[in-house]
Amino acid sequence: MNKLRFWALAGLIVALPAHAADGPAVFGIPVDFILFASTLLGVALFHHHTLRVALTGLAVISLYKIGFTGFHEGTGVMGWLAHLRHEWVVLTNLLGLLLGFALLARHFEDSGVPHVLPRFLPDDWKGAFVLLAMVFVMSGFLDNIAAALIGGTVAAHVFRRRVHIGYLAAIVAASNAGGAGSVVGDTTTTMMWIDGVSPLDVTHAYVAAFAALLAFGLIAARQQHAYQPIVKDVVGDPKVDWARVGIVGWILIAAVATNVTVNSLFPELADAFPFLGAAVWVAILLAVPLRKPEWSLLPDAAKGSVFLLSLVICASMMPVEKLPEASWQTAFGLGFVSAVFDNIPLTALALAQGGYDWGVLAYAVGFGGSMIWFGSSAGVALSNLFPEAKSVGAWLKAGWYIPVAYVIGFFVMLAVVGWQPHEEARTAAPAATVAPVHSAP
Repeated sequence: MNKLRFWALAGLIVALPAHAADGPAVFGIPVDFILFASTLLGVALFHHHTLRVALTGLAVISLYKIGFTGFHEGTGVMGWLAHLRHEWVVLTNLLGLLLGFALLARHFEDSGVPHVLPRFLPDDWKGAFVLLAMVFVMSGFLDNIAAALIGGTVAAHVFRRRVHIGYLAAIVAASNAGGAGSVVGDTTTTMMWIDGVSPLDVTHAYVAAFAALLAFGLIAARQQHAYQPIVKDVVGDPKVDWARVGIVGWILIAAVATNVTVNSLFPELADAFPFLGAAVWVAILLAVPLRKPEWSLLPDAAKGSVFLLSLVICASMMPVEKLPEASWQTAFGLGFVSAVFDNIPLTALALAQGGYDWGVLAYAVGFGGSMIWFGSSAGVALSNLFPEAKSVGAWLKAGWYIPVAYVIGFFVMLAVVGWQPHEEARTAAPAATVAPVHSAP
């Protein structure tokens, strides 16, 4: 009976015509944003049911938009379908990259490089800092989730599993900072890349990232050394599988070359086909005869990808013309927001709105998520290895210097490179024919 009532209500909403362009609001806040914020809050509170919460939020927001506000592409069910057609290339590219990078990360882990890294660590607190620097560098060319997991694995070994929660926060911060200036280092910067942002337009995020690394890294390293000094014993004589290292490089080169070629020589085709995601998978499949990927990773990676894509679709349906005007102050605030709400939908909203300095935004939403353990995918992944980190209070108390480092890095970047916004969004959504929300600026 409950299912019948649900589908009857859903059918009624679908049959309703779209209403006024602005749509209902509560205390001046559009209901669209309230539903979206509720979805993100549910993700934050119910960590064991994130996929279910995200899919439920997607369904509720879709039904609301179908029944009450319409889309840029039209109204009702047809408008919803047209909106999905408009977004399919970005979504497919992102799905291909998320699944492909999961296999790429395992190739890197199985290469033996993480097992050799402890040999290069100093014996005192500087060893803890050098490990954070290694995570920072790895994240620049490897997905930040993989870099955080590799850093956590090495830390568990060299610190005999006695890793301070503050140092765990620092590992996450190092991975997010290192990925902020690279389009292959973080899902948010990859989204920018897919949307047409040049890789060079995010590189100045490293000005802030380096400053932040120094600010939090030195404190975290001494904190960890006081808690548990480094022990560098390497078991056996680990060898590097250079074939797997080569495969990692091959996949990354294929992705970069494809994206640069398509956007530079054939920009009119960039929105027609998911070339970037396809290139990653072609590279993976061509490398199979040399080394077989760990295909068993794909089911879990697919669940995580569907979760993230659900939030991205929700974000794409928001009335972005009602967001605060793009400015460095807004970007600065988004860094703190990303500590509570997932930075992927925040990035999707910013890309749709346009007018941001993408390097500043990349640092803000990327590093800002380090302030709380569930604020970034890297934090969630590392906390699965160290369950004791799944406490907001413990994370904030032990890693108090992460928010301080965020502020320091942000204003160092503003002082050095300034605010260099891109005035318009890359693509303008087509206007709806009947009572649409306004098109993005």
